[in-house]
Amino acid sequence: MSLIITDDNFNELVLSADKPVLVDFEADWCGSSNMVGPVVEAIFREYAGKAIVGKIDVDTNPEAVRRYGIRNIPALLFFKGGEIVDKQIGAVPKRLLAEKLDKQLR
Repeated sequence: MSLIITDDNFNELVLSADKPVLVDFEADWCGSSNMVGPVVEAIFREYAGKAIVGKIDVDTNPEAVRRYGIRNIPALLFFKGGEIVDKQIGAVPKRLLAEKLDKQLR
């Protein structure tokens, strides 16, 4: 299961990470979030040890949602060195997310 990211651990797990990070801003009630969820889980398993992959619930973590201006979900943000380096809004195939994450591993 991918990491559970919250407002409380966001700085530690995402901004201070020494690896690229993929954060899935999602909600249980969102059909598109539910579609991309298994894709994010697969990426979490495949990139273990190379990248950090986690989910943050938009309903219970308003600080991160506000900080990054999340208006549509799923919103997948890619971080490197504490900065956003790429993003994807909406459900997309696993291949596309893997390509974006691979760019950050170079």
